[in-house]
Amino acid sequence: MSWARMPRRTLLAAATAVAVSLPDSEREKLSIYPAPDQDIIVVESPTELERQIGIARRAATRVFNDTHSQVQGVIGKWIGIEQAVESRVKSLVAPDEPLTPGVLYAGIAALSGSILTRTRGLPLRILAPPTLFVLAAQQFIPKTSHNVATYAGELEERYTPGLAEKHAIGRAHFAMTVARAQEAWEQGRAHAGETVGHALRRVQETTGLKVGEAIGKGRVAALEAEGKVSEASKEVLAEVKVLEAKEVASVVESKAEPVLENAKEEVKEEAKVVEAKVEPAQNEEPKRLV
Repeated sequence: MSWARMPRRTLLAAATAVAVSLPDSEREKLSIYPAPDQDIIVVESPTELERQIGIARRAATRVFNDTHSQVQGVIGKWIGIEQAVESRVKSLVAPDEPLTPGVLYAGIAALSGSILTRTRGLPLRILAPPTLFVLAAQQFIPKTSHNVATYAGELEERYTPGLAEKHAIGRAHFAMTVARAQEAWEQGRAHAGETVGHALRRVQETTGLKVGEAIGKGRVAALEAEGKVSEASKEVLAEVKVLEAKEVASVVESKAEPVLENAKEEVKEEAKVVEAKVEPAQNEEPKRLV
């Protein structure tokens, strides 16, 4: 069957059927512009080595951060301790008591103790330097030494109350012993004075020499000399005060003179200004009323 012999209706029907059977994409008209490039998405798939390296790196970072925070905490605690120690030292040092010569003297005393006891026994060599240091500190820096001893007592009572109680008992016994020794010394001194006085009276009665009066006169002379020295020192102090007052007065006068001169010059200038204003007024003729 040839296409020439087929009728037109048959050809149109066949063309319509073919057009209907074709897909929409083939029927659409192609664009004259180039089609845009499609995005290519690459999905990364790490290897096992990379995954293990990532785990190790994250663990190392976590350990480093923890260590850094711990070190910072230790540093903060140390700074707090330094500040506490600094404030405590400042509170122990007396503000009206210089440390420089007193501490040096105490150190020299400790060194002297170690030098003097270098040929002695071991206990004496160990105990002599700190003992001399404490005694020298109490002599040259008494207020600071008292503050340090008080703070040491507080620490002892806080951490070792039993030992603090024993130390308190020992200090009380030592104070009682010292008081008794002083009392015995005073009694012995009084008894010795009475014995010497009785012996002098016997010698005076036996020989007729006025030994007691001579000794009494010597004591009186010594007391008078002490009185004269005290009076002389008072006079010297009075003279020093007078000299200081004179020096202060001279300084005040020397500072006041320029001020007075400036004031006089200002008064003179003001007087000249007033005179200059008054003279024209005096020279003017009086106005007559008509």
